[in-house]
Amino acid sequence: MNKILKLILCILLPLSIGALSGVATASGVRSWYLTLEKPFFNPPDYLFAPVWTVLYLLMGISFYLVLQSKFSRYKRRAIQIFVLQLILNFLWSFLFFKFHLITAALIDIVLMWLSILLMIFTFYEVDKKAGLLQVPYLLWVTFATLLNASIWMLN
Repeated sequence: MNKILKLILCILLPLSIGALSGVATASGVRSWYLTLEKPFFNPPDYLFAPVWTVLYLLMGISFYLVLQSKFSRYKRRAIQIFVLQLILNFLWSFLFFKFHLITAALIDIVLMWLSILLMIFTFYEVDKKAGLLQVPYLLWVTFATLLNASIWMLN
């Protein structure tokens, strides 16, 4: 497959997953979420879309680097972990915004955080840049986990 096309597809995968979950859960964001008690450090709503867009772009580029790398004993595992964290990422929006299951969303995001950490280490074994590109994602999900936990405690 052409490298440019492969890169585009790798970027479109997480962007599409993010867009799909965003569209499917938008009504919960505009209604139910507004009624929740939130911590003082809750960022303004307009910040989430650009941050997630950048993170999904980095995720896609990172995934492309893994796919383009030479075979290693970590490559298959890296791909599996990437898929797992993407599924957990997709599910979180539904658990939290669509079904209002704050506790289940908190469990999901902790599992997502663990899978991202594992993905960073595994990607790093395959391609150092690919692993490092995921660090902002881990940092943001760390913050999001704290936010989810705070909302859980306040509500």
